[in-house]
Amino acid sequence: MAVPKRRKSKSRSRQRRSHNALKEPNLSICPECQEPKLPHRVCKNCGYYGKTQVLELTKE
Repeated sequence: MAVPKRRKSKSRSRQRRSHNALKEPNLSICPECQEPKLPHRVCKNCGYYGKTQVLELTKE
């Protein structure tokens, strides 16, 4: 059975994990209320998806 001869260095394992960092989400502007939102999703502020209203939101 194959066993590694030496322990992997910290540098090696950190280089391997370098792509695991968190990234900022891509935000787009809602065409109705001009608030930032995730692309291809309903706006949480106004309830529009593109030019059509999908959700009826009530202001509290």
